[in-house]
Amino acid sequence: MGLSAAQLRESLDALAAAEPVFAAAIGRIGYPEPRIRERGFETLLRTIVGQQVSVHAASAVYRRMEEALGAPIAPAAILAASDEGLRACGLSRQKAGYARSLAALVASGELDLMALPEDDEAAIAELVRIKGIGRWSAEIYLLFAEGRADIWPAGDLAVQIEVGRLLGLPERPSEKAVRALAEAWRPHRGAAAIFTWHHYNSDMGMPV
Repeated sequence: MGLSAAQLRESLDALAAAEPVFAAAIGRIGYPEPRIRERGFETLLRTIVGQQVSVHAASAVYRRMEEALGAPIAPAAILAASDEGLRACGLSRQKAGYARSLAALVASGELDLMALPEDDEAAIAELVRIKGIGRWSAEIYLLFAEGRADIWPAGDLAVQIEVGRLLGLPERPSEKAVRALAEAWRPHRGAAAIFTWHHYNSDMGMPV
């Protein structure tokens, strides 16, 4: 499960004590709500289904998949389904291939989502073996579903924008720059990322 409200607050308080800009921003907009997902196959399958479509559209496709394949959806059900059956649920040919890649790795035991490596980079390397799951998706899974406290999705556009705004930079920093800037925030970079999204979505993110 993801970072709890208490864990988020504790990490953000530590960041605020070390970095005045966090203290000021928390004072303006408060603490973010936790972002928590279930560990396992279904969360990654939902990630694949939701790529490049609206939340509403993704939910509709997933409901059709559950109706056709049974709920909760099992890896074996994905592997047994025909391409036509998956497309009838609303999956593109590409996403059907991604879903089969995930299902095959889990069903074969090659990927054990309940026993990913403790090292974050090693866990990311395991997850990106799934077709359609890149580094960003792997990081989001580890942060929201496993609650790994130091995950830092520096390639996320909103994270880059808000790091620049929080630190008063003249332009949006690059992914490389965001990684370097956040080194001082270890081991609380997961909370920092959640706060940047909170800041990004807040009308009060910046002082007037």
